[in-house]
Amino acid sequence: MKKNKKLNQWLWKWHFIAGLISLPFIIVLSITGGIYLFKADYEASKQKQIKEVIVQGAPISLQEQWGIANKNAIKKPNTMVLTSTTNQATEFISGRFGGKSSVYVNPYSGDISGEIITRDTNMFKIRKLHGELLMGTFGTKIVELIASWMVVLILTGLYVWWPERGRKIKGVFIPRTNQGKRIFFRDVHSITGIWISGLLLLILAGGFPWTDVVGKNFKDLQRITNTGYPTTWKGHQLQSKDKGDALTLDQMVAKAEALHLPGTVLVHFPKGPKSIFSVSNLNPSNLDTQKKIHFDQYSGRQILSNNWNDVGVLMRGRMWVMAFHQGEFGAWSWWLMLLTAIALTIMSISALVSYIMRKRKGDWGVPKVPVTFKIGYGVIALIGILAIVFPLFGISLLLIIGTEYLTKKIKKS
Repeated sequence: MKKNKKLNQWLWKWHFIAGLISLPFIIVLSITGGIYLFKADYEASKQKQIKEVIVQGAPISLQEQWGIANKNAIKKPNTMVLTSTTNQATEFISGRFGGKSSVYVNPYSGDISGEIITRDTNMFKIRKLHGELLMGTFGTKIVELIASWMVVLILTGLYVWWPERGRKIKGVFIPRTNQGKRIFFRDVHSITGIWISGLLLLILAGGFPWTDVVGKNFKDLQRITNTGYPTTWKGHQLQSKDKGDALTLDQMVAKAEALHLPGTVLVHFPKGPKSIFSVSNLNPSNLDTQKKIHFDQYSGRQILSNNWNDVGVLMRGRMWVMAFHQGEFGAWSWWLMLLTAIALTIMSISALVSYIMRKRKGDWGVPKVPVTFKIGYGVIALIGILAIVFPLFGISLLLIIGTEYLTKKIKKS
């Protein structure tokens, strides 16, 4: 591919501006994202005394444990997690996401071994820093804006990097070490970017579902195209029609265990006398195995079963990229995410170092673009598509162009 030199200068200018604004935030996001990957190991050691108990004789019934949890939890639990070993405390969950809290019952003594409130954990604070810079809704939009510009940075960076005169190894795929520090740091930035650009785009795709604008638009698209969860997944419209005494939690758990579902298995409690028991499993390493099965709370009769194939294609894709973003496909994906986070941090810092070495006093060093350059229709169309997909990028671009136009007007007058 032969490069258009004027287009290259124009793209380099926008790559430079976007990078100058975004890099401090990108460094924060890459470091916090890397730290959050250690959530499971960190919390396993911190919460061990709550989640693990000493085996002492026969356990009391789950029905009794449920009653104990109801009396001691901040909010009445709506879900129980099936234990996989005899030395585990039984977890009863209230709420979801940031409002989630878990109370743990010792199955042998009936004592409360502890309670974990998600929003009070250190890793939740790291996640909040990663997702909203600890600034609430405003911070979420800042992160979304930076993520949108990261897509632009990657696309413009690929074009600017593309070699004009053949594919030399040094300076194109391997950093040059004999041409000064500034060239070395510039090469580290651009070449690292090339090696991880595809991964970064996939990781960004896994982060956008959590955003306010792109995430909401994607959910709306799922709703319009009917490609989200089926209406029966949560079972809100289903009712228990049989009469008599409700199943005990022990009986319901026996039915859940008989399903032999992989991953973390949860039993969801009825919300009222006409409601149902539901069983689901969380298994992000193999999403195809996830199910949601609903039971009559009186007879235990299976009312409906939803498999992962019943979930719409956009939701399946969304959940896949979100699981990939969090390194949940096994050890290989965890290491891949960690190495990518490290590489992104190195790439960002090297760009800042290179810029500081290049910058002249009293000048931002923004690359110049020939006055004769005119943007082609293809580039305009691509910018338009990006602005539609990433609305915050579109708004910020208009603000930057408007500011630049006014600055030129003021200088002329």
